[in-house]
Amino acid sequence: MQRHVAAIFVAPNVAFARIAKNATATIPIVFSAGGDPVESGIVANLNRPGGNVTGATFLTIRLVAKRLEILHEIVPTATSIGYLINPNNPQLEAESREIEAAARSLGVRVVAAKASTADEIDLAVASLMEQKVGAMFPADDTLFVVHARTLVALAARYALPTIYIAPGWVRAGGFISYGGDFTEAHHIAGTYVGRILKGEKPSDLPVQQTTRIALAINLKTAKALGLTIPRWLLARADEVIE
Repeated sequence: MQRHVAAIFVAPNVAFARIAKNATATIPIVFSAGGDPVESGIVANLNRPGGNVTGATFLTIRLVAKRLEILHEIVPTATSIGYLINPNNPQLEAESREIEAAARSLGVRVVAAKASTADEIDLAVASLMEQKVGAMFPADDTLFVVHARTLVALAARYALPTIYIAPGWVRAGGFISYGGDFTEAHHIAGTYVGRILKGEKPSDLPVQQTTRIALAINLKTAKALGLTIPRWLLARADEVIE
């Protein structure tokens, strides 16, 4: 028996939103995702998305430079930063431009390692260690989100200071995270789904960008890494795990 789908909710990446958009031009699609929905071709622009797609985007690419700056502040001796990427990610080019520009301004070298499957993550991190990186920066990618615990375990195994995009990684034992508030984006998207089910059109609902940024620090992990967190950074943290 076929069921009528009134709306499609997509998270947490613009790649999934693109798949949904390619599948239907009539069913309303609401996304809660990182990345740039305009550059990715999901919507025409933020204020007037057009078509059948709208939603909320949490800050990811725009925070790349700040994330690298925080990592460099805590680990100034790390002159080479490992950049873990998924080559299949449609927003990789935009994020890579940001991290390369930030690295130049900080005087550090970015060393990229590719992983497009779960099995390749271990090999990618091992290759970064062979190149003697002093810290790691995983790109914003669904693969790394799904396998967050694997990445956290690898960072612990190699004693590699790593900055993540969301507090969930830190709660799982990761060192530090800095990124847009997923919860706020999901709330906005959920509200949009409700409005669409009541008759509003996605094309009339502007894509919203989250305004809250979450900083989380795991002091237990910092101690294991032999790192000291600056007082100013601790004072700004939204969540501190001891």
